Amino acid sequence: MWLIAEDETDILSLLTMVVQVWGYKTLPFESGQKVWDWLDKIEAGTYTGDLPEFALMDIRMPGKKGNEVANRMRTIATFHNIPIVLMTAFSLSEADQKTFQVQDGVDAVIPKPLPAFDELRTILTGIIANKRVAQTGANQP
Repeated sequence: MWLIAEDETDILSLLTMVVQVWGYKTLPFESGQKVWDWLDKIEAGTYTGDLPEFALMDIRMPGKKGNEVANRMRTIATFHNIPIVLMTAFSLSEADQKTFQVQDGVDAVIPKPLPAFDELRTILTGIIANKRVAQTGANQP
């Protein structure tokens, strides 16, 4: 299952649909605050649904920003090792991207507009595979 957090309704709907076509279940959120509230339920032990194995979030969203959510996710044992990718329409320096990676535990930042869906799938599955290799030290399916 992939967590997708995006405040632009059309982008959220499109990403959710495309990811489902790729064969993944989705857990969509329309704001960083809603993800934050969901994390409260996980930490309280009141959430009983499936947990995501990957997170794709916009950086600038109402309530909490994607990097703030990523940072919090990394404090929860369940999410220590899932790949987290942020999206942004804003131009970020390499230093800003590195800060998100080092301080917030983000694996990658990709720019908007997003690439064509085939290319996006290649990018995201590559990030997921690289994270798995880094964790296990071997390329496992």
